[in-house]
Amino acid sequence: MKLFSSIRVAALALSSILTSGFAGAADIKVLTAGAFKPVVLAVAAEFERSSGHKLIIDNDTAGGLQRRISAGETFDVAVLTPAAVKDLIDKGKIAAGTASDLARTAVGVAVKDGEARPDIATMAGFKAALLAARKVAYIDPAAGGSSGIYFAKLLETMGIAEEIKAKAMLVPGGLVAQRLVTGEADLAIHQISEILAVPGARLVGPLPAEIQNYTTYTGGLGAASPQPEGARALLAFLRSEAAMRVLTAKGMEAAGQ
Repeated sequence: MKLFSSIRVAALALSSILTSGFAGAADIKVLTAGAFKPVVLAVAAEFERSSGHKLIIDNDTAGGLQRRISAGETFDVAVLTPAAVKDLIDKGKIAAGTASDLARTAVGVAVKDGEARPDIATMAGFKAALLAARKVAYIDPAAGGSSGIYFAKLLETMGIAEEIKAKAMLVPGGLVAQRLVTGEADLAIHQISEILAVPGARLVGPLPAEIQNYTTYTGGLGAASPQPEGARALLAFLRSEAAMRVLTAKGMEAAGQ
């Protein structure tokens, strides 16, 4: 009996030690623009294991999240474009002094895996690839996605807006390159980090250097966050060396490069 009693006491003591280590554990709600979602998903397990917190991850276009937060949706951490974060700080939705640039990504071109890769190394080659495509998929600018807004303006600059409009597949949000896998489009324009997240899609390469556009992603804490300590811990983790390694693997790079 004494042996069983001792074992029970030891087990209770161990349980107490383990739970006390994560006494402040909580659910942390993260709202992230789609391009940064693969990074959050990739580091989630390590952060949860080391902190005891659990991440609740939701994504949308930067514009979509900006509208949702402006309308009153609560969250702990948001990762958006710098302009969207500034707007939400001004509105009192993101806590002042918490904004931190986390990463940036370039716009890329993709085809279905196994299909011929067009030569997009030059402006002329990229233009020819667009004009030759049967269907071109990209984020609907009206949805507020950064790459879609930029690409629509780029088409105007290139003088082929009307030609591409006739065969455009406007995607309201999510992973544009999935439209290649389903056969709905044969060329996709999207953030590189989101292209790499689609099995069956193949990155041809970034846009030519002279027309490349980088989107920076900035993290901030919710002004009304119910879990401010956990939110701060996550934001610090997203700036860690471990997270920086993940950025590279997911087609992004540290902000400021």
